[in-house]
Amino acid sequence: MKRSQLILIALGAIAVGGLYVLPSVVVDNESKADSVSQENQSATPSTTDPVAMHEAELSPDQRLQINTLKLQIANNSSKEELKSSTEEIAAIYQELGKYDSAGYYLSLAADQQPGLELAEKAGNAYYEAFSFALDPEKVTYTAEQTRKYLNQVLDKDPTRLDLKTKIAMTYVSSSNPMQGITMLREILEQEPQNEDGLFNMGVLSMQSGQYKRATERFEELIQYHPDNLQGQFYLAVSYFEAKQNNKAKAQFEKVKAMTEDEMILGSIEGYLDKL
Repeated sequence: MKRSQLILIALGAIAVGGLYVLPSVVVDNESKADSVSQENQSATPSTTDPVAMHEAELSPDQRLQINTLKLQIANNSSKEELKSSTEEIAAIYQELGKYDSAGYYLSLAADQQPGLELAEKAGNAYYEAFSFALDPEKVTYTAEQTRKYLNQVLDKDPTRLDLKTKIAMTYVSSSNPMQGITMLREILEQEPQNEDGLFNMGVLSMQSGQYKRATERFEELIQYHPDNLQGQFYLAVSYFEAKQNNKAKAQFEKVKAMTEDEMILGSIEGYLDKL
């Protein structure tokens, strides 16, 4: 689950501004950033070993399976065996939602076997870990690892706008958020209907309190991607925050018809009660 998905099911998260960990960025009609406020984040990777920390959460069968795979890796495995074993270990951790541990093992294989496939898998695993991270040190470290591996793929294939969007979002949470915003704008210049680009620019407008601009972005998003539930929900929230109550009510009712998720429906009822 992405950080944006976590926000979606949180009651009024954007409205109260407490759960979304992106910096506050003021974008003046998307032409420039006038001010940026963010607490300083440590650039030092966490000294806590996520693999050791997560081992305690493994079942006996999972621990046995991982230890067996580790022995295979240690016994001078061939490149194919190394790749297979690390991917199996990573899959176990991914199933448990321990994406930093998955990224660690995938990066071991990627470092020993340079290539786009493993680099992309490692980068995506670290991005998932970044999406969940709340501790500033972990946010910084997983963002750096995401960029390290996904940039290897992007350098070879600049058309991968999906990866460029992920890299951009790691910069938005860094000490240089404008680099990420610039990348998102480049994506939308290249592909104006890009789903991730439109969504993330809408979220950033909400984060900076520019709800009118947010409504424009989310209106554009759902025009091209009507099944994007998060975009539909955030459009309703943006209408609400922009005091466009009639539009907000109609949009919340529309989202109610799109989902049966009790947490989302509960959040919607909370907003409707205020209208």
